[in-house]
Amino acid sequence: MQTHHRIIIDNAARMADIDDQSIDLVVTSPPYPMIQMWDALFCMLNPAIAEDLAEDRADGAFEHMHGQLDRVWTELGRVVKPGGVVCINIGDATRTIASLFRLFANHARIITAFHALGFTQVPTILWRKATNAPNKFMGSGMLPPGAYVTLEHEYILIFRKGGKRLFSTAEEKNLRNASAFFWEERNQWFSDVWFNLIGTPQTLHNGNGKSRERSAAFPFDLPYRLINMFSVKGDTVLDPFVGTATTMLAAMSAGRHSIGYDLDPAFQEIALQKIAGIPELANRVIERRLQAHADFIADRLQAGKEVRNFNRRYNVPVVTRQEEMLYLEPVRQIQFIGNDRFKVIHESEAAIQPASFICPPEPDPPRTRSVSKSRQLKLF
Repeated sequence: MQTHHRIIIDNAARMADIDDQSIDLVVTSPPYPMIQMWDALFCMLNPAIAEDLAEDRADGAFEHMHGQLDRVWTELGRVVKPGGVVCINIGDATRTIASLFRLFANHARIITAFHALGFTQVPTILWRKATNAPNKFMGSGMLPPGAYVTLEHEYILIFRKGGKRLFSTAEEKNLRNASAFFWEERNQWFSDVWFNLIGTPQTLHNGNGKSRERSAAFPFDLPYRLINMFSVKGDTVLDPFVGTATTMLAAMSAGRHSIGYDLDPAFQEIALQKIAGIPELANRVIERRLQAHADFIADRLQAGKEVRNFNRRYNVPVVTRQEEMLYLEPVRQIQFIGNDRFKVIHESEAAIQPASFICPPEPDPPRTRSVSKSRQLKLF
């Protein structure tokens, strides 16, 4: 299996390199309007924003900033397939303008934009960020009524284009079955509140040797979960604000194709360094998932609960029949095709010897049979 990937340094408001209705999933985190660190970027895209900020026109600046994001969302309406999904990580902003402290609800403004484009919103995930602690007092501290609530979470907004995606052919159904996730992963991933995901700090170096800090990029596990939740192997994932390529790394690890856009060429060198290490990263993630499943099954059996199904690829107990064909392709190598295109070679199933789980041989076990508590489940 091979997957193909490309980084494009350009404005995602005009994604001329992407065909109509060719993208299965979008996972991205755009610049956050009204967060001060992004002012320079928004002002570069639209000088009217600088005038709004200079004249303390908060609503004008907010709307003009979102106007720049709207151009990208409109392009997503063109490139996303019917049944495709868009996931947007966004935080609201707080800011004092003209001596007035207020909230700027970025998530609500983006929801409005996607509704106007005809997308359907499905339930939102709240990412509870460990770095946002409520002990950072805002306003009058312990004295009412001028103290302010601390924002401790960000949103992962999820939209679908049109109706549910259909899987009609045998090949499409097989890919979907192989792309299944474990039952216990489903219970964690599809909760509407996510904890224990730590953002990754970014330090970029400019031409004069100085560095500048950027926002904490979302952690690898965030796009990796979303890609496994809302796409199947062989799908194409787009990140129109790709930054240091975290979404692309997650797509490579999950056996999906990917495309990333960004305006800032300073990200490209950092992305290339990360992409070079994808075999180690991807295989470590796969091993972690398999070990977590082994631990889950061991605990389940210890608790006296039955496990009546088996995954055929790993010969390992699983809770449901939908997990029987689940398979995680290890990454064998990455091939660079210039500085902007990459090919990832994944291992075939036949290359995995022995199976990742070491269990006594047990081909095609009866579905009605439970697994003995004494059965040992270990990795390697």
